[in-house]
Amino acid sequence: MNLRDLPESLSSHERCAVRRMKIQDTLDLNLSLLGTEPNRIGQAEVNNCEQMFGSIPIPVGYAGPLKATFSSLETSQLHLPLATTEGALVASVNRGCKAASEGEGIKITSVHHGITRSIAFRVNKKPEQFIDSINQKSDEWKKIGEATSSHLKILGYDIDQDDNYVFLSLRADTDEAMGMNMITIAAQQIGDWIAQKLDAELITIAGNVDSDKKPSRRTHDKGRGYEVIAEALLKPHIIKEILKVEPSKLLDVYEAKLKRGSNIAGAIGSNLHAANVIAALYLSTGQDTAHTVEGSMTDTTVSEEAHGISVRVRIPALLVGVRGGGTELPAQRQCLDLLMKPKTNLKPAQQLAESIGAAVLAGEISLLAAQAAQKLASSHKKLAR
Repeated sequence: MNLRDLPESLSSHERCAVRRMKIQDTLDLNLSLLGTEPNRIGQAEVNNCEQMFGSIPIPVGYAGPLKATFSSLETSQLHLPLATTEGALVASVNRGCKAASEGEGIKITSVHHGITRSIAFRVNKKPEQFIDSINQKSDEWKKIGEATSSHLKILGYDIDQDDNYVFLSLRADTDEAMGMNMITIAAQQIGDWIAQKLDAELITIAGNVDSDKKPSRRTHDKGRGYEVIAEALLKPHIIKEILKVEPSKLLDVYEAKLKRGSNIAGAIGSNLHAANVIAALYLSTGQDTAHTVEGSMTDTTVSEEAHGISVRVRIPALLVGVRGGGTELPAQRQCLDLLMKPKTNLKPAQQLAESIGAAVLAGEISLLAAQAAQKLASSHKKLAR
């Protein structure tokens, strides 16, 4: 099937339809429900998806409002658009929002580590000499990289060595974009320059030390993109009345599931279902959903305090942006506007990351309580038919 050579006069919507009909006719299938609507696909066929032949509707559920205090100390109500096909997820997060909001809400802090990309070189001379040269010439190759975009600023770098292989890992601020494409383009220019000027062989500009879209101990420990911490104090009456469980039972699940069970499994990160909420918000707001895996290394901790039970999440890596990629698609832009409705003094990407962090905590609180009350199976039986 030739799905590429289509008349230039066709609109994106028409090109999708032609491809869909070709696939249908060739394979004798009915793909009619994958039809597109001109005012909904935006520039997806041009910018987001090659050989696009249709689109699929994904349900979006509302959870909230969620009372949250950002790292700027501004308190707002968050409204969560959760894109999912998993029954019970939205109801669970909604309950977590209610429980957290009944008290002081969720308090959020974050650290911006920047987007990363690791360049792999192979050297014939002593690697130590090559590493020294990279350090000595850092001002020069940084300028080479930053010249590729007015929105990119290199924040720092790390160097790792394995035998005669040397990995240069860049960390960059990419303004309002998530920035993976931006730093990849910069890495290519930097890698080419270093290979030529410093007598090395450039193997790849994506050397896996950055662990992009993969779990790793390094990302878990050091963070990537935005590292977000969110915490809520649940008073005993809230736990009993809203979450329908005794406070001590939350600690029991924490000890058994999050500490011992995760340890036996050798888990990188110990949480209840952080990936569920991250994926749902990434999908609805046009983020790169493959980065969910890095956020899935969340650590959830539960502790007894003087006035109740504290539940805390540390998400090591949220890679998000409010410009570029899927954020420019019409429906995703509306979901992003909904989630970003509160106006704060934070950078937009930071506000988005902190909002997702608060939502993750709401999801953790509710599922923790459901498991503590032995209601996980019954709730799925009721809501996920």
